[in-house]
Order: sequence, then structure tokens, then C-alpha cells
Amino acid sequence: MTSRVRSNQRTLRILLALCIGVLPTLRAFAAPAIIPRPPDIAATSYILIDAKTGQVLIEENADEALPPASLTKIMTSYIAIEEIISGRLTLDTPVHISEKAWRMEGSKTFVGVDTMVRAEDLLRGIIIQSGNDASVAIAEHIAGSEEAFADMMNQYAEVMGMQQSFFMNSSGLDTEQYYNTMSARDLSIIARETVNKHKDFYPIYAEREFTYNGITQTNRNSLLFRDRNVDGLKTGWTDAAGYCLVASAERDGMRLISVVMGTASTEARAIETQKLFTYGFRYFETHQLYSEGQVLTNVPVWSGEQSVVDLGVTEDVFVTIPRGQGENLTAAVDVEEAVSAPLVGGQIMGVVNVTLDSDLIYRGDVVAMQDIEQGSLFKRFIDWLTLFFSNLFS
Repeated sequence: MTSRVRSNQRTLRILLALCIGVLPTLRAFAAPAIIPRPPDIAATSYILIDAKTGQVLIEENADEALPPASLTKIMTSYIAIEEIISGRLTLDTPVHISEKAWRMEGSKTFVGVDTMVRAEDLLRGIIIQSGNDASVAIAEHIAGSEEAFADMMNQYAEVMGMQQSFFMNSSGLDTEQYYNTMSARDLSIIARETVNKHKDFYPIYAEREFTYNGITQTNRNSLLFRDRNVDGLKTGWTDAAGYCLVASAERDGMRLISVVMGTASTEARAIETQKLFTYGFRYFETHQLYSEGQVLTNVPVWSGEQSVVDLGVTEDVFVTIPRGQGENLTAAVDVEEAVSAPLVGGQIMGVVNVTLDSDLIYRGDVVAMQDIEQGSLFKRFIDWLTLFFSNLFS
């Protein structure tokens, strides 16, 4: 890595040569390589994102609030897993099955009325079998009633920035009076949280079947049976919602999450999802731009015990770019021109900007990588004189 320095009266800019990757961008990619336009997707709404960075690769009507049908259960299972992680619920906790849960229509886990069922069995019933009865049972256990649980769902959605989501039940089953609403973008948010935050539980989404009460049911996500890269997440269908699918796949170190809503059939939702995955994996890639604790450069320090301080990043930085464009990245670190001691390790010193063909790809803080104490009185006086005459004749 090479660098050159260009300074002005206020800011020191250090240009870095990059040969690595790119991170999430708020704007469209600008790459010299030609990327074909995205495929036409026969769905009311859809989105494709990089699960690592959150970068949106393709979207259409992604913010439209639509009935999600059983995709609702991603939130239901998410809250149940959060309760387990917090210690308020265990996999072995016995859950009472109310008459309301037992009488639920649609897809079922076939739990018995007035029985006790382990929370783990209910969780698998929700995720694998899409059991409406299991969803209501776990909701009632956690919140006291399904209505109270729906309020919890709305609170979680608000915290996660799911702006087009509103829940009235835990199953996604539509009624003549109401139905839940979610957008494709909101579903990508909760799916990404599930993949990245619930790593110990996420493998349940890849299980192809589950047997409860002597009844074996297969996972409704048909891509689990025909694409080895796919390992989740959830299907949904009602008359109002059409055929929906939230799916995730991993290939060569890159994980994508897709959402399709309002397709015409079970086969259509699988085909449209595969089109999204094929496009994403073929034309984009995920790279690690920086590693936690990596030093990017160093700058002079005035009035300090040491004369320079290392600048770096505090966490891993991953980026999404058009495939093969890593060598076209450039980075610049901007810091205040006159850096003076004392400094504390972790103190924000400036920013690093990464660009691809003049488009800003990533902007993040750079910090001091070590403490720098003030130097002796003599050292500070000499540095003050040096700065004074430097500014005088500059």
C-alpha cells in the first residue's frame, strides 16, 4: 500500500492505494465493467440484498405495504428466539395449548388442546411447518394473549426500522376484518437480523421436515430441496397476499437474502427467487475491506511523548461491489492537519472515504490506535515553535 500527502490549512488528506473490496453504498454502483440490467421478476414487490453489508442489489416496489401471510412468522419466531436468548424462555419450557390456538385454521402443527408442548417443538412447528396453532400458542405464552404479542411485534418492528409493518396477529392469517402488513424491505431487514443475530437457531430454517404428534410435514420452501446454496427462510400464501417467499443462500463466501411477494404460484415464487439469486451471485461479490484493529496510516503528533500516532478502524468492514472491481477502489483518510497530544486510544481522529470511479462507496471513522501522552515542557515548546514558523511561512 502506497500513499501521498496533500495538505491545506485545515485538513490532512492521505490517499491510500486499495486492492481489496467495497462496502454498502447509498447510491448506485458506478463500474467500468458492464453489468446487464436485472431480470424481470413476476412479483408485486421484491428485493435482493447482501446479508453481510445490507447493500440493496435489486428492488421493485420494496416499500409497498402488503399482506405478508405466513412471512409474519419470521417476526414471531424472531421474538421467541430473543426470549430464549434473554433467558425468559427455554427450549424445554412447557407451553399450554389454549382452545384458541388449537382451533386455528390453515397450516397446523397439530398440537392438542389443553396439552403442554415444549417451546422447541412449537418453534420448529412455526418455522418448518408454518403452524398457525403453534404461532398462537407461543404468542399467548410470551405475552399473555395474541393481541399483546402483536403489540410486541409492532414494537420490535419500530426499533428495527421496519416502517411499513403493522401486526395484528402472530400467524399472518387474513380475516375479513384485517390482515398484517409488511413491505419487502421490512422483510429483508428482519431476515437479515435473523441470519446475522440468531446464528445458533438459524439452521432450523434449513430443516426439510418436522414430525410432531406422529405427523410428518415437509418444509414448504421448495428451494431447500433443489438448490444446495439455499438454507432458509419462510414461505407464505393467502388469497390477499398471493405466493410469497423470503429466502437466503450462501455461495463462495457471499450470502444473499431475497424477498418476493405476490407471485402467481408456489413454483413461480421459487423461479423468481432463483432468478434474483443467479443475478446477484453472478455480478456482485462481498469483500472484506478492513479488519478489526487494522492500521490504515499514521500522522504526526505535536506536543506528545511519541511523534506519530497510528490511525485505524475498530471493527471489520465488509463491502459489496460489482464482481472483479476491487482493484478500482481508492481510499482517502481525512484528519485535522495539526494533531496534538494528549490522545486516547479509540479517539475519533477523522474519516476514511472509499470510492469506486468517483462514487462514494464507504465512509467511516478512523481512530487513534494507541494512547499518546503529552511530552515534556521542553518538547511542547519546541513543537510550538516549529508549528508557529511553519504556519508563518506556509
